[in-house]
Amino acid sequence: MTRVVSIYLPDLPTDRIRRADPSIQPEQAIAVIARSGSKRWVAAADAAARKAGVHIGMPAAKAQALFRGLMLVDADPGMDAAALERITLWALTLYSPIVAVDGSDGIVMDTEGADHLQGGELPMVTKIANQFLAKKLTPRVAIADTWGAAHACARAISRETVIVPSGETVRAVEKLPISLLRLHGKVVSDLRTLGFQTIGELTNTPRAPLTLRFGPEIARRLDQMFGRISEPIDPIRTAELIEVSRAFAEPIGAAETIDKYVGRLVVQMIEELQRRGLGVRRADLIVEKVDGTRQAIRAGTVKPVRDVAWLTKLFRDRTEKIEPGFGIEKLTPVAVMAEPLEERQKSSSLVEDEVTDVTPLIDIYGNRGHRVYRVAPVASDVPERSVQRIGAAADPIEVTWVGHWRRPVSITWRGKRRKVKRADGPERIFGEWWNRSSEFDAVRDYFVIEDEGGERFWIFRSGDGIDAATGSHKWFLHGIFA
Repeated sequence: MTRVVSIYLPDLPTDRIRRADPSIQPEQAIAVIARSGSKRWVAAADAAARKAGVHIGMPAAKAQALFRGLMLVDADPGMDAAALERITLWALTLYSPIVAVDGSDGIVMDTEGADHLQGGELPMVTKIANQFLAKKLTPRVAIADTWGAAHACARAISRETVIVPSGETVRAVEKLPISLLRLHGKVVSDLRTLGFQTIGELTNTPRAPLTLRFGPEIARRLDQMFGRISEPIDPIRTAELIEVSRAFAEPIGAAETIDKYVGRLVVQMIEELQRRGLGVRRADLIVEKVDGTRQAIRAGTVKPVRDVAWLTKLFRDRTEKIEPGFGIEKLTPVAVMAEPLEERQKSSSLVEDEVTDVTPLIDIYGNRGHRVYRVAPVASDVPERSVQRIGAAADPIEVTWVGHWRRPVSITWRGKRRKVKRADGPERIFGEWWNRSSEFDAVRDYFVIEDEGGERFWIFRSGDGIDAATGSHKWFLHGIFA
């Protein structure tokens, strides 16, 4: 079942200001000031300012008097809108084929096609929140059955994430304020005058009187929130994105027909990529159906490509997931991530060098949702820090870190007491004081031991066995040798 993710960015204006000026200290409180004629008021305030009592709508002079040292910045809605569009485009390349701007302060996306976000909804929303925080953005992430429910819940929470279980929309939103129903401000004000405060109160009220007074909008928003009528997400598009499309006078639905037109559209997209000197890294196929709903599939490659046959194969491998329903009226492939690609002529030689290209295999596994990576060396004496994960098709790392001691291939502990038959050591490893001052005196003494059964273990003592400052002097099993 398709689910909808809403990402609310409550501090977008102040986050944008901080990102634009890295010299602003984290403890500095910021308020964004809007103006109309001679009137000036707070349009946005960061967490530090809100903690001091500054709130939206407060006169600017009062806010400045309330918090000495408050940084006041003029509002710039155009810059905020441009920043939100850039963030949404970034989310499009990262999360899902169907991503759109949601109002002036949020993003909405359909989880359909986001195969790389595997592992359940909790890891998914947690990962999204962490990646936004890494971008110095303050997110509130909600996932629910509908756009309306996810939008409301993301704006109602004070924590970073919330998951509304499937089928639990009514219980999740019934006590939320009517301001989260995405109605016009005057309608909300008039409803409050009539005594309505929560979405649940509106839901339990006969519709005829509300429709007579306010028109059909209230009923439409309620039906969208509870999934009685669909609310398709129109994906964000810019002139920079390369896309081609084919609309059908008669809806299509047969798998072979879909594959035929996908192949033709991929040819057109590759031709446009070639004109621009680009290769595709991530491409989406947007499927628009006669009932107004959309479905999408995503194909990615580890390096830029313009290979028609290969990209067609990657799409066709997944077209079986398309559910045509009453029919498909439009197909649109979109190159959501493209990079420069230069054609290279192969060097001439009497004997061709045999080169095995594993990137197609990496593409296949990656498009199935698997994480594919390589392990590269890191200059560190501490074993668990001596390797790092890099992209499966990343350039080779020239710096090598060759140790004089063999390392185990796995770590295990069986809870069984083993008598030592042979031992070799110690191999002394010192702390990396240049990275962590707390490791200035740290020491580990490693030993390789073999038990009576012939199994060989790698153990270490934390500390030198004499000075407590060097470690706890406790013993640990680090791993086994295969």
